[in-house]
Amino acid sequence: MNRKQFIKTVIGATIGLSSAFAMTTQAADTIKVGILHSLSGTMAISETALKNTALMTIEEINANGGLLGKQLEPVVVDPASNWPLFAEKARQLITQDEVDVVFGCWTSVSRKSVLPVFEELNSLLFYPVQYEGEELSQNVFYTGAAPNQQAIPAVEYLMSEEGGAAKRWYLLGTDYVYPRTTNKILRAFLISKGVAESDIEEVYTPFGHSDYQTIVANIKKFSAGGKTAVVSTINGDSNVPFYKELGNAGLKATDVPVVAFSVGEEELRGIDTKPLLGHLAAWNYFMSVKGKQNKAFTKMYKVWAKKNGVPNLDTVVTNDPMEATYVGIKMWAQAVEQAGTADVDAVRDAMGGQTFKSPSGFTLTMDATNHHLHKPVMIGEILPNGQFQVVWRTKGPIRAQPWSPFIAGNEGKQGL
Repeated sequence: MNRKQFIKTVIGATIGLSSAFAMTTQAADTIKVGILHSLSGTMAISETALKNTALMTIEEINANGGLLGKQLEPVVVDPASNWPLFAEKARQLITQDEVDVVFGCWTSVSRKSVLPVFEELNSLLFYPVQYEGEELSQNVFYTGAAPNQQAIPAVEYLMSEEGGAAKRWYLLGTDYVYPRTTNKILRAFLISKGVAESDIEEVYTPFGHSDYQTIVANIKKFSAGGKTAVVSTINGDSNVPFYKELGNAGLKATDVPVVAFSVGEEELRGIDTKPLLGHLAAWNYFMSVKGKQNKAFTKMYKVWAKKNGVPNLDTVVTNDPMEATYVGIKMWAQAVEQAGTADVDAVRDAMGGQTFKSPSGFTLTMDATNHHLHKPVMIGEILPNGQFQVVWRTKGPIRAQPWSPFIAGNEGKQGL
């Protein structure tokens, strides 16, 4: 190699090293945030809004200077309502995209699919949807409700004189872990309250099920045996045909009230809610909640939706899992600032005890022991405009019980 060729080689190598250094520096200038929600398939009706909320919240944080002097960089993937694909996408986000945290999942089967990945790779998942409990992971922060923050209070309300004094119970859900475990808890709870086995009916349908004519007819028949309430754990787009069939059959809330655990404002968009007046949903937040925090939250989402061309803009809404997503990201950001790093172990330690004044109007606290939020419980009636009127609420936030006392073998776990 002559002198001229040597110089060219050295210059080329220097440029290559400089480019690599520049790329590394540029990557280090952002904190990557994974968003793991179904944007297609049966769960897209519910999960797309959570992706939108995550992007909105990241934009808000970036507009206020980011975190630790860095901008947040969202990395969005679509597991397409395919449960094994959730695990693949989670691994991709952590190992290839090198995200510092992931916000995502809706169904418990998707969460169960990704959990081993997060534990193996020691990454953090923020899970924003109500679930069945019976789980506690150091790699997950649960910002949705545990059964004692939704299912049990809802059934207690329906058993009360104020809630209609129901005596018979039709437990209707999608066939997967969340409805089945929740109904196992509810069945044991009802029996402990003196309800006979013959007064409890339990029915499941697959994801994407659309023909509810026979089931609604059976509900009407079952209700002839006494004051009946339906507890619905139907998930995803199956809610649309179920509620339409309720309307077609003339099954009114004054006859047989339905309380839903997975139906909120987003699922009611596009449905004629007039036949559904008075049916219920149990959540920890409703869009109709009064207060300056919620007014700011709903306004921010409407502005973001308009800016980003969200479909059916005139009917855009907020709901409970959207609020839980927002709270989770804001709390994580507080923990990153407190820790002075986005490192998983440091952020996990800083998350315990974080508080945030949420759109619900309540100050929520992240429990350091069980990684669940202390949350209020609200029950709302469906209104003609697809909103909910809150008819009952707790006075303040309730500490989550991940391990239900109504499941055998959970004795001694109530302090967790």
